[in-house]
Amino acid sequence: MPTTAADPMRIFDRRLVRLRRERAAATVGRVAPVLDAAADRLLDRLDDTTRRFSRALDLGGRGVVAPRLRARGIGFVVPMDLSGRMAALSGGPALAGDEEWLPFAPESFDLVVANLALHWVNDLPGALVQVRRCLRPDGLFLASLPGLGTLGPLREALASAETELRGGVSPRVSPFPELQDMAALLQRAGFALPVADAEELPLAYRTPAALLADLRDAGETNAVLARDGRPPPRALLPMALGNLPDAGPEGVRPVLRLLTITGWAPHESQSKPARPGSATARLADALGVEERSAGERAGR
Repeated sequence: MPTTAADPMRIFDRRLVRLRRERAAATVGRVAPVLDAAADRLLDRLDDTTRRFSRALDLGGRGVVAPRLRARGIGFVVPMDLSGRMAALSGGPALAGDEEWLPFAPESFDLVVANLALHWVNDLPGALVQVRRCLRPDGLFLASLPGLGTLGPLREALASAETELRGGVSPRVSPFPELQDMAALLQRAGFALPVADAEELPLAYRTPAALLADLRDAGETNAVLARDGRPPPRALLPMALGNLPDAGPEGVRPVLRLLTITGWAPHESQSKPARPGSATARLADALGVEERSAGERAGR
């Protein structure tokens, strides 16, 4: 069903997302190299802090994040996923739960990690607020999401082929967030010291069909509410895949543009910007130059 004016925040069919993740629990191991690479890059951020963590929440880690957290000496790790079967891949006790409605008391964890997990959330600002609430003061939030530019050529090829075949376009690739929005969302959710950056994770497939198979195996196929519910034209995929601009003799090389965000639950020990007018030394003295008035600088 399409997004309605009464509920403009609903972009994704969360029930369909859950069902696809349930199905993908049996096949997600086929895309382990991609998930492993993304998880390693994200968890490397833990090496940049001297803070030690004891209670961690793994949101949507698909069986690759929780074991890595335990290997780092974190004794209490709760894996949670929209799909119970997917959560169980992490080993040990796991929880089926919704990222949009976190079932945890305030200050339950000192670390929350969401690796490629939050891009199917309808209310991302609200989800970030809930993550911040379940963190202890000075707790850390680490997340990675596919960013704008991911699967861009596939999106354009599908749109072009569908326009030619049907005279219109239905969303067939999920919308992705933009980097410049992420730090602001963290700040809006109440995080301190928010940071957002991007990097590219190059991929390679022998055929375009292999790329689609990996998306299906990972549970990443279309779940946009505004999608066309009719069966696609039989010629749609062959036409679109044949027109991918990066297709060649060596296959296709799509790019996963990873947005990484970090934020801390506020704590009095954290550094804070100085209050305006509180400086005790002049900038001119620090730079070793003569201070001049605005009129002198303008030559008046």
